[in-house]
Amino acid sequence: MEKVKGLLANYYEMKQPVYLTAENIVSPLGTTAAENFTRLKEGVSGIRLHNKPDYSPVPFHASLIDNDFSEEPRSCTRFERLLITSISNAVSGTAMPVTGSDTILIISSTKGNISLLETQEADEALKKQMTLSYSANKVAGYFGFIHKPIVVSHACISGLVAIITAMRLLQAGRYRHAVVAGADVITQFVLSGFQSFHAVSDEPCRPFDADRKGINLGEGAATIVLSLDNPGGSSVQVLGGAISNDANHISGPSRTGAELYQAIAGAVKEAGIDKRDIDCISAHGTATLYNDEMEAKAVNLAGLQNVPLHSIKGYYGHTLGAAGLIETVVSALSLKEKVFLPTKGYSRPGTTQHVKLSSILQRGNFNTCLKVASGFGGCNAALILQHIQ
Repeated sequence: MEKVKGLLANYYEMKQPVYLTAENIVSPLGTTAAENFTRLKEGVSGIRLHNKPDYSPVPFHASLIDNDFSEEPRSCTRFERLLITSISNAVSGTAMPVTGSDTILIISSTKGNISLLETQEADEALKKQMTLSYSANKVAGYFGFIHKPIVVSHACISGLVAIITAMRLLQAGRYRHAVVAGADVITQFVLSGFQSFHAVSDEPCRPFDADRKGINLGEGAATIVLSLDNPGGSSVQVLGGAISNDANHISGPSRTGAELYQAIAGAVKEAGIDKRDIDCISAHGTATLYNDEMEAKAVNLAGLQNVPLHSIKGYYGHTLGAAGLIETVVSALSLKEKVFLPTKGYSRPGTTQHVKLSSILQRGNFNTCLKVASGFGGCNAALILQHIQ
């Protein structure tokens, strides 16, 4: 045991810094990260009331992207085109060699092409096309990535797990650069699943609010490029991350928050910081009764209840496999611009334990952010980002 502890200590001391060198978001708010962040600061939400009988027999609130965001390549599904559009925008802003042997592609999604079941016969060809590995290889081939892509599909923490995986691969010396992209689209298949849980709100969601009713779904994509190469100037580092599991219930989260706290503590330890260094928290904040309560308890267990906290689900809805990536990009831009967004939809406290909900756009010395996520099966993830000047 002492030998293992010694090896871990050496790892923490010797690991190389990982930099976020480029980013993108494709959503109803825009097709670049800059466009999205501008709209967020203006308080604009992508959530609308939709009347789509082919999605739902009743109207529903969701954040959906116009179908004309991209028509190329025509051989790809809408899900795959979302990934390609996001990756193209992100890598165009960096000199990193996409086709180099030092670069790995990691894809995050929860549903992928599952909606093809709604329109096509479930034959062997369709079964292959629905696999996430099929889509990942297709996207990798479009860009010319050399290595076989890695797929992460771990419920709603998929995006954060993909980032943590990339960070550790880079620090282990396997690669020098990583392109991490995530996407999900909303269709009748996806929406009906959440409706069957009675988890979908009949109004715009209200994270952490006393009157919260549940989630709104959203679709989107996001990409971040991670690198061991210091981009110089103002930059954001991924300092550490950790993953845990409640072992509580297939859909209901822990009632104590202890397991999310375990992930938070692990991320803080790997980052090599003190919890007092954390300036802001980007919560998962789905606006369901149990998730927000559990997160509030975990934040209190971590002693971070007086740190500004927000959820941005009121702008994007829950974007599933893209959520962790979209919210990480927003957190990184917040650190760079020294602003912290309000929690759209929040009005009055709705958790039994206090958390410092951001209800207005704040400006201040925000340098270090804790990003957390939780998902079905009791999975949790935490990530530490820090702005370096």
